[in-house]
Amino acid sequence: MSKASDVWEQADRFVLDNDEFLVVSHLHPDGDAIGSTLAVGFILKALGKRYVMVNESPVPQKFRFLPGVEDILSPEEVQAREKPFRRAIAVDAADADRMGITWNLLGSDADILNIDHHPTNDRFGTVNVIDSDAAATAEILCLWADRLQVTWDRDLASCLYTGLLTDTGGFRYSNTTPKVMALASRLLRCGVDASGIADRALETMTREQIALVRRALDSLSFSEDGRIGWMWLKREDFQETGADEEELDGIVNYARNVVGVDVGILFRETEEGTVKASFRSREMVDVGKLAQSFGGGGHARAAGCSLSESGEKVERAVLEQVTRALQGGGS
Repeated sequence: MSKASDVWEQADRFVLDNDEFLVVSHLHPDGDAIGSTLAVGFILKALGKRYVMVNESPVPQKFRFLPGVEDILSPEEVQAREKPFRRAIAVDAADADRMGITWNLLGSDADILNIDHHPTNDRFGTVNVIDSDAAATAEILCLWADRLQVTWDRDLASCLYTGLLTDTGGFRYSNTTPKVMALASRLLRCGVDASGIADRALETMTREQIALVRRALDSLSFSEDGRIGWMWLKREDFQETGADEEELDGIVNYARNVVGVDVGILFRETEEGTVKASFRSREMVDVGKLAQSFGGGGHARAAGCSLSESGEKVERAVLEQVTRALQGGGS
């Protein structure tokens, strides 16, 4: 990998020397994915560039208050273009597969600027700005906006703040560094409505989500030593509650938050017949490495993977791996 300064210069040139961009993030976007997508849009707008923002998944209801969110299109709305995009900026996506069918909007020779903070990022871009020490992709974009001499107005700041807020769990997770708090303070000085964003992004729940939480808690189980807690959501749970993917946000934390639990897991069946596992760790187990061993990825304290075995086999294999990690001191 090139030196950090060289990579930043390549990222600068990527946008300054070109005009039209596709801005994408990962499927089932969270606050950092949506906030970063919109932030890149505002940065490109300030630079006088043309751009299209797209995501295969709908924007979750809780983030639809953000400025510019109505301009994030579905792939179907973009496919009418005569020519595929030759340049894309991917944010908060650990690998190309996480971009879903939006990948089809790119030409075979497309150049990609990959901006991300996941330590498991596979560097799929032509230019890769990856900082696994950053709390959120939004943190990286704060620095990039300064490099490009883009003024932080209230709209841009609100999107960046949302990314920082959500990926630090409301500034509660271990990735809340002095640098993060300094950036948050600067964003607040731009007029960000901190309490309003926190209320919408962290506190508000739909009735469907409450119903899903109840079902997940009904399935909550613990290992004999109490250090692992896990829950299940079956396909019928989604069908009977009317909930969808966006209602899953935060449910896995209920397992991890129990006293004595170090690793919380949420298993859920998908319509495709696979099982997705979401992991949260308190301090001992690096669940990013754990998820990577199953073909997934993420961070040391939050990660996930998808498995095609039966639910029983998935649960047994995952619990065995977590148990070994705990016995080995977390590695």
